[in-house]
Amino acid sequence: MLMKKGVILGVAGAVVAGTIAIAGGHGGNPAVKARKAHMQLYAHNLGILGGMAKGEADYDAGQAQAAADNLAMLATMKQMSYWPSGTSTDELGDETRALPAAWDPSNWDDLMAKSAAMTDAAAAMQAAAGSLEGVQASIGAVGGACGACHKVYRQPMN
Repeated sequence: MLMKKGVILGVAGAVVAGTIAIAGGHGGNPAVKARKAHMQLYAHNLGILGGMAKGEADYDAGQAQAAADNLAMLATMKQMSYWPSGTSTDELGDETRALPAAWDPSNWDDLMAKSAAMTDAAAAMQAAAGSLEGVQASIGAVGGACGACHKVYRQPMN
C-alpha cells in the first residue's frame, strides 16, 4: 500500500511538473508558441502516416484515419492569430524560423494558394486513409504542400 501511494504521488508530481512546464514555458511569444505547436501537430500526424506509407510501421486503418482526420482539421483551422506582425526571424531571431516574406503583402496570394494546396492535399489524404495504398498515393502531395510553403517562408535549420 505504501509503495502504491509512492507511485501515485510520483506520477502526480510528474504530471503537475509537466503541466507547469507546458503552461509556463520558457517565455517567448505566445503566437510563435501556438504556430510551432500547430506545426508539431502536423508533423506528428504526418509522421504516423509517413511511417505506414514507407513500411516503417504496420498499416492500421484506425490510426491512419485518425491521423488523416487530424491533418484535415489542422489544415482548415484559422491561423491568423499565430502570425501577428513582429514575429518573424527579423524581430525574434532564433525564437522562430518564419521568414519576413510571410508578412509581405505581395506574397499573400502565394501564401493563400499554398494554404489551399495543403487543405486540398489533407482532404485527399483523409478520403484515402482507409487503405495503405491510399495513404501511399496521397502522402507525397501532403509533404509537397508542406515543403512548398517551408521552402519560401521558413528559415532552414542551422
